[in-house]
Amino acid sequence: MRLLPEIVDSAAAIQDIRRNIHAHPELRFEENRTADLVADALSSWGIPIFRGLGKTGVVGRLDGDFGPGKMIGLRADMDALPLQEQNTFAHASRHAGKMHACGHDGHTAMLLGAAEYLSNHRDFAGTVIFIFQPAEEGGGGAREMIEDGLFDQFPCDAVFGLHNWPGLEAGHFGVTPGPMMASSNEFTITIKGKGGHAALPHNSADPVLTGAQVVSALQSIITRNKRPVDAAVLSVTQFHAGETSNVIPDSAMIGGTVRTFTNEVLDLIERRLTEVAHHVASGFDCQAEVEFMRNYPPTINHDTETQFAIQVMQELVGEQRVNTRIDPTMGAEDFAFMLQKKPGCYVFLGNGDGDHRSLGHGMGPCHLHNPSYDFNDELIPIGVSYWVKLAQRFLQKP
Repeated sequence: MRLLPEIVDSAAAIQDIRRNIHAHPELRFEENRTADLVADALSSWGIPIFRGLGKTGVVGRLDGDFGPGKMIGLRADMDALPLQEQNTFAHASRHAGKMHACGHDGHTAMLLGAAEYLSNHRDFAGTVIFIFQPAEEGGGGAREMIEDGLFDQFPCDAVFGLHNWPGLEAGHFGVTPGPMMASSNEFTITIKGKGGHAALPHNSADPVLTGAQVVSALQSIITRNKRPVDAAVLSVTQFHAGETSNVIPDSAMIGGTVRTFTNEVLDLIERRLTEVAHHVASGFDCQAEVEFMRNYPPTINHDTETQFAIQVMQELVGEQRVNTRIDPTMGAEDFAFMLQKKPGCYVFLGNGDGDHRSLGHGMGPCHLHNPSYDFNDELIPIGVSYWVKLAQRFLQKP
């Protein structure tokens, strides 16, 4: 690996920042302490800060010493999850029901490390925009920052994001051009029938029986309406109906999620889901009300920026440690909103299999959104060096 020695030497200090953030997790749009920490650090390094975008977002702007040039955006997410941590090591969460179970503490710390280094080495032409984003976990913080004028105030030529990835060998990178992560969407189907005595079902229009048929029929969308080569998931995850064993209820609720890599497939699934629900319900003398919510679009990497990022990664860790055709995941990421507005690339940095965790970790696996998860601090000098080299290469002086 070709890590920057100065960054390797500062890794322990960045680790302290990471563990500080981990011990004080904050949920979406509540990242006030974290935002203050970020803002204070950037200011101490002479980096002008801008606050209020996306409510609790923080942006730092660093101009190079060699005059104007291109503008690159580097983004890290700051929020935690509503999850009870099972780890008991020293930096475990001090707030019940809140946990950094996705590594956003590590993402924030690594971008701060890059900001400190670049503030001391401004030998580039152009501008680095450090984007510390709130509310990635379901709040659409990227969308909120954009709507508040992020790219109007900071017209980046390209934006880049990074996420640690458990299961990928520690220190290895994974990326692919095109779809990297799926869209995230949810649906609710309310079946309205006519309740009655369970011993006299002929007097009722049973929403439970109807709902069961709807659940089964929905899978035909994936197997019979969608092209087999188009990846998509439709999962029913909720079915609520009734309160007692001898009463047929008036209604039933079905809920679930849909994930796709393209809007065309998503349009098809939404249309057919609505049609199937209405027609199946009608066949059982019931009615269906459908609510379909599009949360996050697919995260789609741009070809030019992806090839650029691949070159930087390969120079940093070697070609053998960079998977340039990693399998896309059906997970979702709101960095997708930024990639809709600006060209850019989103990459995975391997977090390993959990062996890095110190004594006191929980018994569960070190997977994202798991109460036994912890960010791998061995990644810090790698992630920081990646951000620095990415910015330096993008903003090379004439």
